[in-house]
Formats: sequence, C-alpha cells, structure tokens
Amino acid sequence: MAAGPPRPAELEPVAFLLGTWRGEGVAEYPTTETFAYGEELAFEHVGKPYLLYAQRSWLLEDGSPLHFERGFLRPLGEGRVDLVLAHPLGVAEVSEGTVSSGVLELSSVAVVRTSTGDPVTALARRYELRGGELLSEGRMATEEVALTLHTMATLRRV
Repeated sequence: MAAGPPRPAELEPVAFLLGTWRGEGVAEYPTTETFAYGEELAFEHVGKPYLLYAQRSWLLEDGSPLHFERGFLRPLGEGRVDLVLAHPLGVAEVSEGTVSSGVLELSSVAVVRTSTGDPVTALARRYELRGGELLSEGRMATEEVALTLHTMATLRRV
C-alpha cells in the first residue's frame, strides 16, 4: 500500500483530530425526547491545508440512521479555524472558531437552507481530546428554540 501525501505543516494545530472516531452519546432538545445514539467522525488529510470531515450517527436502539454531515475544516493560523458543512436536511453551515491544546470550538457565522430545509438558525460545536477520548458537544438553535445543548458524545479512535 502506497504512503499517503505528506501532511502540510498548517495542519499541525488540528492533527490531533486525524483518523476515525467512534462512540456513543446522548441527544436532547426541548422539542424531542432524549435518546442514546452512536456516532462516527472521520478527519482525513489529502496533502492540502485542510481536513476532509465526515460525520454519521445512528440510534443505538435499533441502528437506524439519524444524521450525516460532510465538509472541510481549515486551520487559518494563529489558532483560528473555519468549517464548511453540508447537512442532508437542506442546510449548509459556515462556522468559525479556535483550536488550542486539543480543543476545537466553532460557532456558525452563517446557516442557510433550501426552501424546504429544516428551520436551523445557528450551530456550535466543541471537540476536546481528553486522554484517548474525543469529547464532542453540539448546540443548535432553530426558529423556535434559542441555542442550546443538543448532543454529547464520547468517541475513541478506531
């Protein structure tokens, strides 16, 4: 198997995310029942100064799919990052934030949706490497609910 492309130096601040992470979490939101879910995050470099990002989640109860995201994470220097994601709910997200010492924090600067897209108005996420685990938290706002905690998961590199 051939070695992958060299990793650009610009990726060092986010290199702790590289690989595939899998685990379990709990989702809650004022408009839904609390439920347990499984999640997988993948961060991949392709030799360019950004990471490919893929997320998928499923109900632990029966394995049925819940959510998917695809996009790009770019370190911008001086601890700044941005994230551009597409969601299958007719929503696209542009977020900005910071990365430092194994913690990545992002908040949306724009959320756009199709005419039939979900009524999401803001998103925020936090990833923290603690020991060998990646702690993941997601916050969401809609037209009817202010930004509030939505998902919490503990993931391990696989």
